[in-house]
Amino acid sequence: MKYDCVIIGAGLSGLAAGIRLARAGKKVCICERHAIIGGMNSYYMREGLLLETGLHAMTNFAPQSAPGSHPLPHLLHELDISYEELAPRPQKFSLISFPGVSLHFDNNFSTFKADIAKHFPRQKDGFDKLTEVLKNYKDIRIQHKFHSARKVISHFINDPLLEDMILCPLMFYGSTTEDDMDFTQFTVMFKAIYEQGLFRPAQGIKGLLDLLRNKFTSNGGELRLSTNIIKMETAECAVTGVHTATGEFIEAKSVLSSAGAPETSEMCRGAFKSEPGSLAFIEVLVIPRSEPDFSAMPTVTFFCRDRGFGYSAPQRPADLTSGVICFPDNFVFSEDDYIPPRMVRTTVLANPHHWFKLPFAEYQQAKSEITNKIINVTEEVTGLNELTSTAAMIDCFTPKTIERFTGRINRALFGSPEMGRTGQTSIKNLYLCGTDQGFLGITGSLFSGISIAELNLL
Repeated sequence: MKYDCVIIGAGLSGLAAGIRLARAGKKVCICERHAIIGGMNSYYMREGLLLETGLHAMTNFAPQSAPGSHPLPHLLHELDISYEELAPRPQKFSLISFPGVSLHFDNNFSTFKADIAKHFPRQKDGFDKLTEVLKNYKDIRIQHKFHSARKVISHFINDPLLEDMILCPLMFYGSTTEDDMDFTQFTVMFKAIYEQGLFRPAQGIKGLLDLLRNKFTSNGGELRLSTNIIKMETAECAVTGVHTATGEFIEAKSVLSSAGAPETSEMCRGAFKSEPGSLAFIEVLVIPRSEPDFSAMPTVTFFCRDRGFGYSAPQRPADLTSGVICFPDNFVFSEDDYIPPRMVRTTVLANPHHWFKLPFAEYQQAKSEITNKIINVTEEVTGLNELTSTAAMIDCFTPKTIERFTGRINRALFGSPEMGRTGQTSIKNLYLCGTDQGFLGITGSLFSGISIAELNLL
């Protein structure tokens, strides 16, 4: 069978692109190497519990009354998903915690502005001017070139501590650049996190993925699981189809890959160059035996234990000076929602090369040691005690885990710093969506699939 488009990867961007193309009447096949959809944002079962990967929170919260031009209603319209089907549940509040000062934010931008005015009164006017610039900046244009966010921010804010505190959540949720951020991506994430806010779908990541899969298949799309694409067939600078690991050839008029730029290049024998990313992560989750009351804790805490915030690949196995702590059950849920198991999830930057060179026995020992250290940091930042001794279950994923489930070179969760915003490659009918296209985060991934499908395939 010949398809109008074969999509590589049933992650969020691949599914969103598939929905958009299938709704337009295109004959589309999504090939996913694993037996479960979701890619970097998925779920797994452990000891009878459904546990999520990737999802701390979605950005761009909007009330049901928000206009259609707001990112969330616009996204739902493109995916043919109703507000009631997604059922966004807002965060309670979140925190940026640095030594000696913390900034609160929730889904009301005035909360964040007031806290900045309280703790940094001399920066208030500069912050207001910065937000005015961001309001008028056309961040949705995909033609933007890289421009340093730090350079722009420094024109308005002259306190390095506040600059770092503003950047910390935005970098952890959407930057492939070490110690800096693309200004366009900064603008997108600033609006998404601070001005609009965080939420999670009422049924969690599994509920969202089920919605996307059903929308895709109900519009005539074909989903092939456990179908690993290992090579592309090309002729006269065009893709003619893809080869699977089982020897099948699938013919296609065009191919849209969400596997990442370096990974896609390898599939077509290095037809174009793309540098792999260097930013990898370790995450530890702790589920207590009892049902402690975490309701007073922030939904998400972005922390730095040093006054100088660094965001780069560490030389050590992991960087324990900064990270993200999430309480997944700390959202405003309703009675019929899927409420995650009560837990603490902590994410920090990691050195992928360290983890991959370890023999199995040493790897297991190093994983146990770093897990204990990350839990100690979590206790220090949150004020919680005895997380290890009261735990019913502790789980940890390292860059090695990420590689197994995503195939990412360098286990770089956010992909390459060289973003191809148009999704185009040197092969005329081969396109990229997802992380290496440049729209990061869960909402960004969905928009990436839609926008690249519309730009190049419709």
